[in-house]
Amino acid sequence: MSESIAGVQIPDSTLAREATELVREVASPLLFDHSRRVFLFGAMRGREQGLHFDPELLYVGSMFHDLGLTARFRRTDQRFEIDGADEARRFLHAHGITGELADRVWTAIALHTTPEIPLHMAPEVALVTRGVELDVLGIGYHAVSDEQRAAVVAAHPRPDFKNRILAAFTEGIEDRPETTFGNVKADVLAHFLPGFTRGDFVEIIKNSDWPE
Repeated sequence: MSESIAGVQIPDSTLAREATELVREVASPLLFDHSRRVFLFGAMRGREQGLHFDPELLYVGSMFHDLGLTARFRRTDQRFEIDGADEARRFLHAHGITGELADRVWTAIALHTTPEIPLHMAPEVALVTRGVELDVLGIGYHAVSDEQRAAVVAAHPRPDFKNRILAAFTEGIEDRPETTFGNVKADVLAHFLPGFTRGDFVEIIKNSDWPE
């Protein structure tokens, strides 16, 4: 029987169950619970806004969005968002979901730390970002009720979440600091990685090989 949390049904297909098992296996409880909350809050925001979305696609996008922070899927040559996006697309292809639908989930994960742009795209893309923004940044905190929030946190607790998620971000990207240029994760390394020097867009232009 499908599980319901705060009035949101957790998808119970083979694909969704295998996604749950994979993330539970490779991610810390911190990231697992966070990813489930992202789905739940994203679904709530979608329902509140009257959006029509595919719950399975939103679930995979939410559950896989931080896989690039895990030891198994973490690379050092690209942004962590792309690590998770690539794995989600491979996972969906293995389950017969290809083409635009798989690409939609890839986009949802790849853009989930890029402000505003995802909100103008397909509902699943927008709602992964909505879920992340609510759980991590508190954006849209009052768009869901106190009772809904309490039910979600009861099912997926967030003890000392602010400090622990910042530590997880740092651990997941500290060996590829150059990939944070132009995105919000540069702020994380500026706070927590000694010796980190933030890339400067203006200086890059001024110091390029172009003579003028």
